[in-house]
Amino acid sequence: MTSPGVTRTTATAWSALVPLALAQFICSFAGSNMNVMLNDMSRDLNTTVHGIQVSITLFLLVMAALMIPFGKLTDQLGRKVCFVLGLAVYGVGAIVSALSPGLGLLILGNSILEGAGTALLIPPVYILVTMYWRGIADRARAFGIVSAAGGVGAATGPLIGGWICSSISWRAAFGFQALIIVVILILALRIKDPRPAEPEKPYDLVGAVLSGVGLIVFVLGILAADNNLWLCLVLMVGGAAVIALFFWWVRRREAKGKEPLLSTRLFRVRVSNLGMVTQNLQWLLLMGTSMLVASHLQVVRGYDAIETGIIFSAATVGILGSSLAAGALVKRFSQRSLIVTGFLITGVGLLLLLIVGSIPDAWAFAWGLLAIGIGLGVMLTPSVNLVQSAFPEEQQGEISGLSRSISNLGSSFGTAIVGTVLVLNVSGPHDQYVLALIPLVVIAIIGMIVGGFLPGRAALSPHSTTAATAS
Repeated sequence: MTSPGVTRTTATAWSALVPLALAQFICSFAGSNMNVMLNDMSRDLNTTVHGIQVSITLFLLVMAALMIPFGKLTDQLGRKVCFVLGLAVYGVGAIVSALSPGLGLLILGNSILEGAGTALLIPPVYILVTMYWRGIADRARAFGIVSAAGGVGAATGPLIGGWICSSISWRAAFGFQALIIVVILILALRIKDPRPAEPEKPYDLVGAVLSGVGLIVFVLGILAADNNLWLCLVLMVGGAAVIALFFWWVRRREAKGKEPLLSTRLFRVRVSNLGMVTQNLQWLLLMGTSMLVASHLQVVRGYDAIETGIIFSAATVGILGSSLAAGALVKRFSQRSLIVTGFLITGVGLLLLLIVGSIPDAWAFAWGLLAIGIGLGVMLTPSVNLVQSAFPEEQQGEISGLSRSISNLGSSFGTAIVGTVLVLNVSGPHDQYVLALIPLVVIAIIGMIVGGFLPGRAALSPHSTTAATAS
């Protein structure tokens, strides 16, 4: 359904894409820029490198836990209101982080406030892109720009963050984030909401609490694996139980004719389910690789923030080039082919990183990072486009929250798994690096297999759940 007042693919729509893409950039930047500041931040805040890694993981976890509840809020408050409110919360978090005297306030500012702000502002980004552009090629081009911004944000986080950290201070990196937020807020004034807000629409508060708690407890279990295996198992089983209770609650509300936080109808679309799995694995690989290589270069090889960031520029080049080509690629190849190829290229890049782990020259890492950047850029846009295009406008709030939650859960898994392996008691630093890379290679292979089950080009059309379920 096309809402009045919005002419799609007009100059107004394309200009609105600028603040949306910038928002995705800065949120992805926040998830990776701290990876090159581990030594500086741990020393200044009188904590450990692992403490900073936990803060990074908690930031991603808060995003994942709140993305579904806050995605649903876009119906009640409106897309633009949630976007602006999220930017404001994020900006406050960046300022608190910049001024934090210790790890506790850093977690409050970065992990909680920036995480919550991101969860508020990201669902509107994907909802608005889906509503503004209807054709597959146009939407792929728009999502390509947003995905490129996100990928480049994650990939340039180490480079820009490293340069700021080395030239000024790690605190200035958070000041940089706050400055970008102000710019986005000014640009956001031109955004028009395609659909009116529905404040009278009921909100499933119980479902929101259950979904958030379940995801948080489950990922905390992964984090606990480095020092207490029993606590790890208890938390993961407990988190899974709460998530199961959440789905029981959802089905109960639907049986009573009440609107749940997350409709079970979202899980009946085969192509969307497969697309969300690929999104989860893509962000797991991106954030897991970023943390692993950055930690190895700094902690083991003694590189400073700017040197580490420069090496990561190879991934930036790869992601930027392949993401911006998304609009042209989707015209020539099926989205299934792009996703499978993307995982294949990413897997090759991971194998290159595995091979060069013992080579003294750290620049050897650039080739693997370049391949990973190209692979991720090739498949980020098709995965998002598959999921968002499978649902009509009235379900965009739900599916955007679910999709972004699953993607950020993948980021949390990546940093949690790598961070946990890096602190395991193995025989040496190089063994830790190799041990952490092996599961990432396996995940790339799994992603390739999952992508192979996606439908081909003929089975896909935007906003068509019937077509999306075709094999």
